[in-house]
Amino acid sequence: MTTSFNITLNGQPHSIQAGTTLADLLSAVRPDLDLSKAALATAVNGRHVARTARTACMLQPDDQITTFEPISGG
Repeated sequence: MTTSFNITLNGQPHSIQAGTTLADLLSAVRPDLDLSKAALATAVNGRHVARTARTACMLQPDDQITTFEPISGG
């Protein structure tokens, strides 16, 4: 039996499967991005998660995930 639980991504509720990493979640919700190169900042429960740590960051029930794409211009 697969267990699922709720998390929040950028203020929106999502149900995910137990064992989902931050990298898994990002790949599922942003298939258009090459996450190994994209300028995308991530945080879980207010703590920064580096790009290299996303595959090891196991999500937990009620986690609050925030992503941010830098805006450039002048």
